[in-house]
Amino acid sequence: MADIKLNATLREEKGKNRVDKLRADKQIPAVIYGKGKENVMITLNAKELEKVYGEAGGTTIVDIVMDGKNIPVLFKEVQKHPFKNQFLHIDLYAINMNEVLRLMVPVTLTGRDDIRADQPFVLIQGINEIEIECLPADIPETVEYDVSGINFETPVFVKDLAVFNDEKITVHTDGEEMIASLSIPQEESEAETEETISAADVPVIGENETEE
Repeated sequence: MADIKLNATLREEKGKNRVDKLRADKQIPAVIYGKGKENVMITLNAKELEKVYGEAGGTTIVDIVMDGKNIPVLFKEVQKHPFKNQFLHIDLYAINMNEVLRLMVPVTLTGRDDIRADQPFVLIQGINEIEIECLPADIPETVEYDVSGINFETPVFVKDLAVFNDEKITVHTDGEEMIASLSIPQEESEAETEETISAADVPVIGENETEE
């Protein structure tokens, strides 16, 4: 049973007019589907949905509560209005707690503020999510890495993440994919290049030219 719950109501009527009316009443159309399961059309309260989705994101199991039953799901696809930031439609994937899932989870870099101030570099994040496979109960909300000790010579790769060696989780993202590195800011890099050029390095027009 999940810690986060979301109430739902069975939806029988279909069609654009019906869906538009639901949204006008602050009810969001949604569908529950899953392996070996029939699609179930439901509606969700917009305000409750916003709160729950803010807590769960795409990697935390949510119990859909409907007709006295709890259905464990993950948010699969969330459609929002491009300008109004309002939910339009939700796809929920019904999961079997005893079957492994393959999904993307976010990578969060911690310790940014503790990177040595005397290092004239900027932190660059490579990929911001990785693909994993595990049982639903073992899905991490996010994969964290502390970059406070990072230096210019040692970038961070997927293989450096603790989850890469977790026996309960299979990481499908290439271990050589870069997670984070330090880079010289463009302005400083150009300044250093200019400083290394001396007068002797500047070619003189006409030098070494033969007279005709």
